[in-house]
Amino acid sequence: MKRLLLLVLAAAIGYLWWEWDHLALKPRAEDWRPPVAAAPDTQPLPRQPCAHHDPMRQAFFGDLHIHTAYSFDTRSRDMLGTVDDAYRFARGDSIKLGRKQEICGEDSRDCRMGLESAWKDTQRAAEQYYDRSSDCSFTTFHGYEYSNSPGRSKVHRNIIFRNEIVPELPISSLEEPDPFRLWEKLDVLCNRSGSACDALSIPHNSNVSNGRMFRVSWRDESLEEQQRLASLRARWEPVVEIMQVKGESECAAGLWQVLGEDELCDFEKIRHMNPDPVKDCQDDYSSGAIMGNGCQSRLDFARYALIEGMIEKERIGVNPYQFGFVGSTDTHNASPGDTEEDSYQGCCANTDNNIRDRMDPHKDFGGSPVVARNPGGLMGIWSEENSRDALFDALRRKEVFATSGPRIIPRFFAGPKLPADICRRDIPALAYATGVAMGGELSSSELEKSPRFLVAASADINSNPLQRLQIVKVWSGENREFHQAVFDVAGNKDNGASVDLDSCSTRGAGWSQLCATWTDPDYRSGQNAAYYMRAVENPSCRWSWRQCLELPAEDRPAACSATEIPKVIQERAWTSPIWLTAG
Repeated sequence: MKRLLLLVLAAAIGYLWWEWDHLALKPRAEDWRPPVAAAPDTQPLPRQPCAHHDPMRQAFFGDLHIHTAYSFDTRSRDMLGTVDDAYRFARGDSIKLGRKQEICGEDSRDCRMGLESAWKDTQRAAEQYYDRSSDCSFTTFHGYEYSNSPGRSKVHRNIIFRNEIVPELPISSLEEPDPFRLWEKLDVLCNRSGSACDALSIPHNSNVSNGRMFRVSWRDESLEEQQRLASLRARWEPVVEIMQVKGESECAAGLWQVLGEDELCDFEKIRHMNPDPVKDCQDDYSSGAIMGNGCQSRLDFARYALIEGMIEKERIGVNPYQFGFVGSTDTHNASPGDTEEDSYQGCCANTDNNIRDRMDPHKDFGGSPVVARNPGGLMGIWSEENSRDALFDALRRKEVFATSGPRIIPRFFAGPKLPADICRRDIPALAYATGVAMGGELSSSELEKSPRFLVAASADINSNPLQRLQIVKVWSGENREFHQAVFDVAGNKDNGASVDLDSCSTRGAGWSQLCATWTDPDYRSGQNAAYYMRAVENPSCRWSWRQCLELPAEDRPAACSATEIPKVIQERAWTSPIWLTAG
């Protein structure tokens, strides 16, 4: 499998001033209703055709969740990295982290007055760094963060635009605290305005949403209204961010009415990296997860939201949660793509910019210590070329994947006619001709036996070898039981790989590439199910233990001996699912 060395998609997302409530400033929504004009009815600027265009698609890596000085969250931490800094860092330049004290003025008037200029400056930078030449070496997107935190539960989203045709101002949670109203307004101002404007919404940090992010809130409405709302959500949110500095949102162990085991669900669980147990929401939701309070729900995790979506499909005929997986950093240092465990310098400006602060035992986000943070993840996209339209189209069709930081390159296909020996043949051409790619759908009602699944992955040459490839299957049972099963289909978890904790050197063999085909031994015709691939590296040291080793043993902070902070992790990648849908 060809390895592509292009780093793209860096977008400087300043989420401006939508998190005032976190700092007790709390402007009233009725005081903040700026008039917003729709996107202009113009065409995107022309660009040269990409010299390298591959109909079998290429893997591109990037980061669509970066905070700059236009984010109140970073300004409150004295970080002044600009949107230009973010783009320069993504292109390989070094930047400095500045410090400054003033924020928005006593009554937030300066922030309100600066909104238009901040939005225009963010657009200016995105256009300046977008490579419109035939080299297609670097792609940027316009975007902002919609930071809604009802009851201190995190239900944030990043709004990403296809091109430079955008509304006059961002729509924040101050004007529209209901995400459905956000999407309806963006339909008026952008997607259905008659212009070339197009946008999508990417949820993140469902792991600290107290069950709110994927809660089905429309069950008391008429069937027609339920279908409308479910369809609106499905259209606006084709992908979900499952990995970033504030934890992984794939799955968790021991949740209410989740059947089946997965030994790898303990990865970067930010709310679990403290000695206090977290209460299970069961079939309810609560508040306060940002501060470590309230319960945790199975619907805080993307894997189980997939099942809830299939239940809704059976109930009302629409699946609101048929989404793909992406990752990003959520860095608050204007440093996109900075995900290496061995050089982690913190994520969040002056709160963790030295080793002592990074090991701080005091509770931070999610009620866990600062050391529970991680360097974040990356987004992978399978696209014909490195251009806005091609990459945005791939996001729409969900042919995307997430990684925990390394540039692992996975491919995942399924189809009844996939050749059994495809791993020894032209994989992309045969797979696209005889099956569907990650993000696709097959009709299980038309299949008497399991389709053949193809899993393949290449390791990051700058990281660790691959240990194994897994297929994760999810489906629903009686009484809203959620079922999961994990199958090792390539590689070997008992390959002898290990880590020397005195030096963080690694031992044991692994694979630079893995490829296999698989059929589901428990396949049932007519069953709704979703499958995705997880590629897992050999074990390696977590960033925190690496930095503990930099200190004399007698001078190490308590976090270095805390049993809830892992010393060893296994980096990984997740593909978007493939759905087998009845009917």
